[in-house]
Amino acid sequence: MGKKILLIEDEPNITEAIRFILSRDGFAVDTHADGSTALDAIRARAPDMVILDVMLPNRSGFDILRDLRAEAPLRDLPVLMLTARGQKRDRELAERYGASRFMTKPFSNADVLASVRELTGT
Repeated sequence: MGKKILLIEDEPNITEAIRFILSRDGFAVDTHADGSTALDAIRARAPDMVILDVMLPNRSGFDILRDLRAEAPLRDLPVLMLTARGQKRDRELAERYGASRFMTKPFSNADVLASVRELTGT
């Protein structure tokens, strides 16, 4: 099986689309949809990479990313941030908190796949 991706996204259509394109390319994709338990899911599932939505129920993706970067074992985990809001402020915040890459919705399947391949070194 390929590298493990944890997709933290609460929109079912986006979740299924990303899962499909990555699984077809050989990645093992697990999903999670709640911001309040996302950090626990990352710790428990030990993915090779996280795709993290900014707007999640119960907790912001930015807050999750900030906490993720504060934990030594998870500090260098590649994180692709996804957002429906692509304002400059959001990009700056993602960069400040340590996102590996930032992508706005809607995105192309090819762009997501290329980013995941690059961030996982595959």
